[in-house]
Amino acid sequence: MIRFDCDYLEGAHPKVLKRIVDANYEQTLGYGNDDYTIQAVNKIKEVCKSDNIDVHFLVGGTQTNLTVISSMLKPYHAVICADTAHINVHETGAIEAVGHKIITIKNEEGKISSNQIQEIIDEHYSSEGPGAEHTAKPKLVFLSLPTECGTNYTKKELKNIYDVCKANNLYLYIDGARLGYGLVAKDTDIKISDLPKLCDVFYIGGTKQGALFGEAVVIINDELKEDFRYCIKQRGALLAKGRLLALQFLALMDKDLYFTLSKQAIDLSVKIKEAFINNGYRLLYNSFTNQQFIIMPNEKLDKLSKKFAVLRWKKYDEENTVIRVCTSWATTVENVDKLIKEIEKL
Repeated sequence: MIRFDCDYLEGAHPKVLKRIVDANYEQTLGYGNDDYTIQAVNKIKEVCKSDNIDVHFLVGGTQTNLTVISSMLKPYHAVICADTAHINVHETGAIEAVGHKIITIKNEEGKISSNQIQEIIDEHYSSEGPGAEHTAKPKLVFLSLPTECGTNYTKKELKNIYDVCKANNLYLYIDGARLGYGLVAKDTDIKISDLPKLCDVFYIGGTKQGALFGEAVVIINDELKEDFRYCIKQRGALLAKGRLLALQFLALMDKDLYFTLSKQAIDLSVKIKEAFINNGYRLLYNSFTNQQFIIMPNEKLDKLSKKFAVLRWKKYDEENTVIRVCTSWATTVENVDKLIKEIEKL
């Protein structure tokens, strides 16, 4: 069985493993107080072209979203996001479990707009009766870059959203679990160095992009920086062997390895997309990242699934299912060619 159902099925890039092995017997301070963490923080500041950022390393995406969002909000605050957002669909109600209502917006190919956000805000403050305090107060907008549907925001779209957030005293937080895949795709004009000007907090995903595990949280807004390590510890996210996270990001950021691996995955993903299109299949979304969403007849999907694992995303109609085909930093040309040959035979 060759698997294309997710992008974190492999271990880690050899250069990441080498960094860990080389430092294996060193004695260092714990909890991110070691020299490697300092080096990794400085490297990310260099990549982001910003000195006025705080960088913290956490283990996984859901843990990161929970820790960051809960640190930014008071108990009566709510989060605005797309109805397809990871925090709404795939995190077991983690955000709501700590007391924050999620206000969802109907997505357009995974994206939401500044106008939709403004409508939510206007609706909250135009409530009839004693006052708006009878409903949870919108305070944060959550986006993913790229989206859960493999699509991307443009710089203009992101700027418009951030402008609405600032005008209404809301924070903007960007989930970057697949950030590299988004930033090297051809349908976005955003660079990593743009992000410190376009949001309050974002994270650089490692788990899905060549690391064993790990996400790098980048805090731009000064008012959110104080005591964040306390929040990390309270959520059980302060790793004792903190250097294991930093070493991985030192490897990924060295000589743009992070973006090189992302480009390799995207090139193979687009090759798969073109194979499906050339053989008469329709796309649910037109993705230029490492995730492709194909509308597939059920009988052909059953045949494909005997040799290849793909994710059954959702039911399309009685005869068809939407599948997600995912490439990763470790996907090989050989396995992609085998998949394409199978597509052509169906």
